[in-house]
Amino acid sequence: MAVKSFEAWDYVVFAGLFVISSGIGVFFAIKERKKATSREFLVGGRQMSFGPVALSLTASFMSAVTVLGTPAEVYRFGASFFLFIISYAFVVFFTSELFLPVFYRSGITSTYEYLQLRFNKPVRYAATVIYIVQTVLYTGVVVYAPALALNQVTGFDLWASVFATGIVCTFYCSLGGLKAVVWTDAFQMVVMIVGFLTVLIQGSSHAGGFHNVLEQARNGSRLNVVDFDVDPLRRHTFWTITVGGTFTWLGIYGVNQSTIQRCISCKTEKHAKLALYCNLLGLWLIAVCAIFCGLIMYSNFKDCDPWTSGAISAPDQLMPYFVMEIFATMPGLPGLFVACAFSGTLSTVAASINALATVTFEDFVKSCFPHLSDKKSTWISKGLCLLFGILCTSMAVVASFMGSVVQAALSILGMCGGPMLGLFTLGIVFPFVNWKGALGGLLTGITLSFWVAIGAFVYPAPESKTLPLPLSTELCAPSNITTTVGPQLSSRPPLADTWYSLSYLYYSAVGFLGCIIAGLIISLVTGRQRGKDIDPLLIRPVCNLFCFWSKKYKTLCWCGVQHDQETEEDYLDSGSAWKQGAESALQNGFKQENLAQIPDYNSKDKNYSNSAQKTTHF
Repeated sequence: MAVKSFEAWDYVVFAGLFVISSGIGVFFAIKERKKATSREFLVGGRQMSFGPVALSLTASFMSAVTVLGTPAEVYRFGASFFLFIISYAFVVFFTSELFLPVFYRSGITSTYEYLQLRFNKPVRYAATVIYIVQTVLYTGVVVYAPALALNQVTGFDLWASVFATGIVCTFYCSLGGLKAVVWTDAFQMVVMIVGFLTVLIQGSSHAGGFHNVLEQARNGSRLNVVDFDVDPLRRHTFWTITVGGTFTWLGIYGVNQSTIQRCISCKTEKHAKLALYCNLLGLWLIAVCAIFCGLIMYSNFKDCDPWTSGAISAPDQLMPYFVMEIFATMPGLPGLFVACAFSGTLSTVAASINALATVTFEDFVKSCFPHLSDKKSTWISKGLCLLFGILCTSMAVVASFMGSVVQAALSILGMCGGPMLGLFTLGIVFPFVNWKGALGGLLTGITLSFWVAIGAFVYPAPESKTLPLPLSTELCAPSNITTTVGPQLSSRPPLADTWYSLSYLYYSAVGFLGCIIAGLIISLVTGRQRGKDIDPLLIRPVCNLFCFWSKKYKTLCWCGVQHDQETEEDYLDSGSAWKQGAESALQNGFKQENLAQIPDYNSKDKNYSNSAQKTTHF
């Protein structure tokens, strides 16, 4: 294809994103230089408000995978992605009401500290290693996606773009810590919205108006959103997106270090929950923008598909190609779109680097060197940010072989996120599960999810299950048309058209169910965990979400864990809570007799704050 080049204003707009992002890191490095503790660096002193945290959460997971991949998915498969708004609602509800209260009230910094409090160190370390592998792989995909876009629209060297992204992210993350990451995310979220809006406005105008876009999308079957086919092998149906999507994104939000780290950085639990619910609005907004960009793109290319005709080499290049078409006479706007794509990537990569540094420091470094000074802890944390920045950037090479960025990203998150979600669910919802059940369940879930995902990568599902919608090259110049040969389906094993053809959105559900079932069975066979040995703050059975359940059923669900029979508030006020942060809990084993009253619980507002932890070093 003929690569269109940037003009001066495009470079100015694009460079501005990197300059401002780096400047925020420098600002917080200078501003917070007198608060040089690892706690301040990794969790922002636990005094953040919900506004910037909400923007940061949205920007972190609505990366370039969304900016580039989702419009391409809608273009090829239709607007069924719209059903993800249902999944997002379930995910945010369960995260804020089931998982967040446990993590926030425990006073932990790494979510995997919880696993040691609830089970033991081997379970904690196994989960930490899996999280590190998952995050490094996912970040590689996120780094590669915008570099591909930049290469498409400007001719920049692909790998130079990859390393530029990694260098900038590592720079401001290492300098400014979590506060720099959160405020940079907030700025980048604004850039993403502005970039999407410019494409929506100009693209719909280019297609003859928004009404015309919808009409052409309807004629091309792109608006057939709801398909109630229960076949789990179908790529996108109502059930695969709402059920499978919920499991996939709950693994990302509910128990992911990057998400929880931001939530526990809030000054109160109420602020943390508000951040999650406000973030839901941001998720909906970005998803709707991406979906309509895909529909507008189809309206413009309905008679000459650039991918089928050979004008581009991969579906993920559709969006940047479209942008260069509609903004051909508007200098600066192509640069704005590329800045939009890079905003998503910078926010996600920085969040991943910060989270990886946090879990490595808390779960490995502090375990080996428990008496490090604040100064040494801070420098080690910065060094870890630098190390993981280099590692995540290097993994972009692997991502170049993974095909569709959306499917690759969600597959990676599902493969590891599902079993991790199952592990934390075993600990929080099922008090009788012991450490053997937890570890066995985790290994079972990982084995099942990796089995199906790797099998699907080697033996892709047939088109009868993926159902891509027809694309036309009727009005393309004949010289541009190339013939593509579909994948040969011969010599496929029997599992290729059944187990390996499972929708990629179900990978997380497979890992989750495998972990839960194996964990429950192993715990019952090897001997249930005694309820009196578990602190109530580590448990949140499902009955807690349904206040109309009787005392009898609530007591049954608690499985012998000592708790007040009246209300959670009374039991908390009676002294069953953390002592002075996760350090004391880990040292004392979180036993009931070692716990003091919570100074942070406001019985009037029924809310927790981090004010009492200001003097606690994590």
